[in-house]
Amino acid sequence: EEVPSQTFDNKDYFCGKETFPVYESVFTEEGETIRKIAVETEKPPQIEIHVWTIRKGILRHFYVEKMSKREFEELPYFKQITRTTPSQWKIFSEGEAQISQMCESRVCRTELEDLVKVLYLEKSEKGHC
Repeated sequence: EEVPSQTFDNKDYFCGKETFPVYESVFTEEGETIRKIAVETEKPPQIEIHVWTIRKGILRHFYVEKMSKREFEELPYFKQITRTTPSQWKIFSEGEAQISQMCESRVCRTELEDLVKVLYLEKSEKGHC
């Protein structure tokens, strides 16, 4: 029996809620891991990229950059990981601000992983919206 593949633009998949695509890029250089989480918004039409620099599990540097969709499309390494709703993105952004303060002085691998999981939406069963 074939399992239907997840299509990110299927409104039924998320009960008709407004969603945005979320992208991720992770690479390591000189002992640091640079993890980028990007979201594409329509109002205004832009890409917001949250950049975390992690060294030995400690969040060393964190910042947000914004760019046009055209500029973003020229960047290598990003892959779409999910779609998220505006409310989930708000939870992610607020959690990120707390973590960036907490994790300046201690290892925070699990906190960062858990924060990214907030962006994933639960698939709704048909008729349970």
